[in-house]
Amino acid sequence: MLHFIALLLEIVAGGLALCSLAYYGMCLWCARQFLREQALSAEPGASTQSLPALSILKPVKGVGPETYDCLRSHCLQDYPEYEMIFGIHDPSDPAADVVRRLQSEYPQRPIRLVICRRDLGTNIKVSNLAQMLPEAIYDCLLVNDGDICVGPDYLRSVASPLRDSGVGLVTCLYRAMPASTLGSRLEWLGISTDFAPGVLVARHLEGMRFALGSTLAFRRRDLLAIGGFETILDHLADDYELGSRIASLGLEVRLSGNVVETFLPAYTPPEFWNHQLRWARTIRDVRRWGYLGLAFTFGFPWALLALLASAGAVWAWILLVAVMATRAAVALAVGREVLHDRHLGRSLWLLPLRDCVGLLVWIVSFAGHRVVWHGHDFRLKNGKLVRV
Repeated sequence: MLHFIALLLEIVAGGLALCSLAYYGMCLWCARQFLREQALSAEPGASTQSLPALSILKPVKGVGPETYDCLRSHCLQDYPEYEMIFGIHDPSDPAADVVRRLQSEYPQRPIRLVICRRDLGTNIKVSNLAQMLPEAIYDCLLVNDGDICVGPDYLRSVASPLRDSGVGLVTCLYRAMPASTLGSRLEWLGISTDFAPGVLVARHLEGMRFALGSTLAFRRRDLLAIGGFETILDHLADDYELGSRIASLGLEVRLSGNVVETFLPAYTPPEFWNHQLRWARTIRDVRRWGYLGLAFTFGFPWALLALLASAGAVWAWILLVAVMATRAAVALAVGREVLHDRHLGRSLWLLPLRDCVGLLVWIVSFAGHRVVWHGHDFRLKNGKLVRV
């Protein structure tokens, strides 16, 4: 009986490891295709007359060491005409002081602070956006999170595609800057080596029918055509829903070559676990079949299990080495070449641990619907938040 179980594990784990190898190969191909497309589409900057005026909507909550620099980076854009609207839920939020500092330092920039006092839904960020929208004076809108830092060419990169009437939304990949804790480093590694490659593969297989919260650039009329922010007030994956619904209008969701930067907190072990589980269960609810397919992406744990089940067979050693080498190649191709993550090479030794933790989170995510967000307990039901 034990021999049969070991043989079964050997076959299943070996098969899954081989599938992971195939997936890694697809990641490498998709990364090369994306880089080639960006190189071919590179063109001189658009004339200032052809760029649409923009209203930047930024819901903010709390402050961290990088908050000022992140918000300030949006004041330094090489862009002819744009305004910035910051929204906070609590008038005493310290983020309001940062916004007022920017108003005094950049009087030439139209910067407004909106106090969003009403709770329109369980997703406070979207509730704030719905209350900020009437303050925007331009048709083209840009939404991103408060911890996003951008370069001076950011607005030109993400707004230029909106000159094409067939493009409904522009979004961006992002790289992370980790804090010193292990949880923060594991999440950073996951963003550069798991999440971003997965986005590129999904883009190739089914097209961009979703968006990322790092950047959401779209037109007001398309937002109103899907019912406005009010239709996603209770959705946890508001960025995904916005992209999916604009794509359903027959418009293109375009992935920009501009990569933005975000800063990760110094997670404690419970905070890291809760954040990973929330992220996993969110994806599980909005992309059910794609989430099941993640079983084929955890190459190292499957190859290691095949090695143990086969009692150290030569073929299993070869498989393990091949998986680890290809996994590292994906990390470097996407992390370094696509995301321009300069610190990735020194942390490749953490990839096996990251993959094992990722597999554990994936398995546990099927066991419930509870998520923790901003310190509050919620239950996920078809992607919507229900307060516990």
